[in-house]
Amino acid sequence: MAPLPQAVQSALEEWTRALEARHLQDLTFQEVARALRSLSSCYVERRGRLAAGDALDGRGKQAAFALFYAPLHLVTTAHIVRSLGLQVPSNGTLVDIGCGSGAASAGWVLADRHVPLLGIDRSQWAVRETEWTWRTLGLRGHAVHGDVRRLRFPRGPFGCVSAFTVNELPAATREWLKGRLLDVAKDGHPVLIIEPIAGRVVPWWEEWSSAFAAAGGEERTWRFEAELPELVQRLDRAAGLSHRELTARSLCARAG
Repeated sequence: MAPLPQAVQSALEEWTRALEARHLQDLTFQEVARALRSLSSCYVERRGRLAAGDALDGRGKQAAFALFYAPLHLVTTAHIVRSLGLQVPSNGTLVDIGCGSGAASAGWVLADRHVPLLGIDRSQWAVRETEWTWRTLGLRGHAVHGDVRRLRFPRGPFGCVSAFTVNELPAATREWLKGRLLDVAKDGHPVLIIEPIAGRVVPWWEEWSSAFAAAGGEERTWRFEAELPELVQRLDRAAGLSHRELTARSLCARAG
């Protein structure tokens, strides 16, 4: 896979430096590394707690997510968007469902074009972090706090991204969202869903994949090397993780 454009890589590096200044004011690197190990364990071994919001239930985990997983999500999304050639209309809006820290939508528009952004998340911290991320990267947008079922899509052209979020939703909400996103795709708006590869982490994936294929969408699996910021590499080593290769799977419906 081709490297990201230099402009995207430079924005990533500058944002990561700003993240370091923001989140290491009151925490040490070692404290964040310990929190990252706990957060990683929650994602892999205790996923049943995610629907209750346990992933971001403390300052250390919030910092670990922002400093480590958010850059990974931005890089992964940017690579996928470029590889698939996804585009939001120039007069459109990109909607980030379960925006986290706004990294996935930022990755999309940095790899595509700078359209306005709209995010929603059930975490107040995530909403604040998303708006900070977008401001820091020079992007326009706002995020709202609430359940995804409260989301009102824009009236004009728009696209949707949901990265590493769908699996954290309660089953009933996930089923509702599937139907809503299929309607969006059938109406001709681009939709991108990104999740981990591990099948046991996303047992619902096969059903979603079949539904999107029936609506003209496509499934892809991704493995690629990426140039990660130095801080992300240090945290990766300190937490005993290994992200020399980034992996993900995606469901994509293109604009009609």
